[in-house]
Amino acid sequence: MTTLGSELRKALDGYWHAEREKARVELNRPEFAPHYIPDVAEARKVALSQMQVLAAEGFPGHGFTEAQGGTGQIGRAVVSIEFLAMSDLSLMVKAGVQWGLFGGAIANLGTASHHDKYCRPLLNLDLVGCFAMTETGHGSDVQHLETTATYDPASQEFVINSPTPSSRKDYIGGAAQHAKVAAVFAQLITGDESQGVHCFVVPIRDNKGKDLPGVTTSDCGYKGGLTGVDNGRIMFDNVRVPRENLLNRYGDVAEDGTYTSPIDSSNRRFFTMIGTLVRGRVTVGGCASAATRVALTIAGRYALTRRQFSRPDGGEVLLMDYLVHQRRLLPLMARAYAYGFAQNELVRKMQKVQSAENPDQQEQRELESQAAGLKVAQTTFATRGIQECREACGGAGYLSENRLVQLKDDTDVFTTFEGDNQILTQLVAKELLTGFADEVRGMSPWEWAGFARETVSDVVKKYTAAEQILQMIRDRGRDVEEEGSFYDRGTQLYMFNEREEYLISTAARRMQAAMKREKDAFDAFNFVSDHIMNAARAHVDRTVFEAFIGGIDACSDEAAKEVLNELCDLFALSVFEENRAWYIEHRRMSTGRTKAITRAFNERCRSLRPHVADIIDGLGVPDLLANSVITPME
Repeated sequence: MTTLGSELRKALDGYWHAEREKARVELNRPEFAPHYIPDVAEARKVALSQMQVLAAEGFPGHGFTEAQGGTGQIGRAVVSIEFLAMSDLSLMVKAGVQWGLFGGAIANLGTASHHDKYCRPLLNLDLVGCFAMTETGHGSDVQHLETTATYDPASQEFVINSPTPSSRKDYIGGAAQHAKVAAVFAQLITGDESQGVHCFVVPIRDNKGKDLPGVTTSDCGYKGGLTGVDNGRIMFDNVRVPRENLLNRYGDVAEDGTYTSPIDSSNRRFFTMIGTLVRGRVTVGGCASAATRVALTIAGRYALTRRQFSRPDGGEVLLMDYLVHQRRLLPLMARAYAYGFAQNELVRKMQKVQSAENPDQQEQRELESQAAGLKVAQTTFATRGIQECREACGGAGYLSENRLVQLKDDTDVFTTFEGDNQILTQLVAKELLTGFADEVRGMSPWEWAGFARETVSDVVKKYTAAEQILQMIRDRGRDVEEEGSFYDRGTQLYMFNEREEYLISTAARRMQAAMKREKDAFDAFNFVSDHIMNAARAHVDRTVFEAFIGGIDACSDEAAKEVLNELCDLFALSVFEENRAWYIEHRRMSTGRTKAITRAFNERCRSLRPHVADIIDGLGVPDLLANSVITPME
């Protein structure tokens, strides 16, 4: 690796450089070499054996406090798992379910007695669990899950039931084969009154792998990808668990059935509980980008070696020397850097919030909104970017031995788990338009529409990255019609801000008008939903751009900083090119200037061409994990 490539990698690693370097070393071994195993039984076996290696070496302990048997390095836990995604996404998902979701539920929703009983066994895989939240009838709408947990004071037990076909726990990783225990989310009922969704530790299998009485598990079977993940379904028929199996940090039931909680509002209680599990959403977004970096590394290196068609003066041309090929891959590389810098900031914020004794509620909500928006952006990027990489490698990209097809298949579900992307985009919009108001968080769309009518003027706008340098850039903003301005940070920032602010303010006005015009509140919300989604996307684009600026500002190497500045230009130009119709329709830019976007875009591709190999090295994919037949290890 050249000095420039090394400095770019260091800059992209950012605050987490040391932690990522440790993970690169720890996973640089044959057990984690990429592989293709189409046989489901064998793939599941391999994934579990890899987890056992990780457990034996203490890899999962970073996400747990010292009192729980870990190290308390939450950020390291999240950035390290990115390298599992680069190795095998089945391994990443199974590890995420075991130590992130199941373990996270115990650690964050339980109390000391639960930590003492479960944390160390689940860390070393003596206890394999699953995270049973999603149901056949309810996925994103967790508040309305149908599984019930009814307290019986006579026996001091909770009775877990699946009262309807749609209450079946579905798509649960680990439920088909390996999990012995489930963290089950169910409606807590005591004294004939529901206290909302809570989490319970429920054994589902004995030591021989047989279903326990009242529990029925089944296998989801073949999926589009992730063959090593044993997704399954669970039904409960009067399954009894002790009162102590309620994870009671935010709500408890006394022996006589009396319910108590430190949080009076049921809405706030629910979202506080769910908010503690935000690490899963942060992880999914980061791992989607990590997988895309692998694809870009393979496709980029292929383009630097594969020749096609002759020059007039003789000799065949490298794929990467064609402008059309540069336009395919370089903007994706620029976006990979952009999301990398944004992810670094998000993980730092998550570590700050989740390490606090009493987390600030405002910061918690901001974290959830940012995690939702970046998860949407990164998983969408993976779905589109990996496909482009596959096509950029022609027929070779379609061979399993070259990894791109498997990366595409394995990341495809990321757009819908840990929150459907459409729903999460709406969540971001809600936060933007209502200033993180408590009342909004549990509202249905039509209830929210009524609330927003009165409160949309209170828009919360948070800046990211290096605030001081951003203020300097804002102060020197230039006219978008000025020649050459598309390379100017002030103009770029102005264009991001202008689109976001206009969409938010006009969404608010449309919401108010629709509420006056429509008889049904749902119709009012439905009428403006497209506009609201666009406002949320504009907000995420702006925050990612600012994170990129912050990442450049933190880079100390001048040569690397110059390349990063050009990559940042390319990221901004790609967003403007995607949205140039909006700028024309809203008279923010003339048609002549939008044509200049394409010229500037092409020029940045050409100026970055000499640095492509270094840019690829900077993506930070270890050679072992980037290995494929068309780009073999050195």
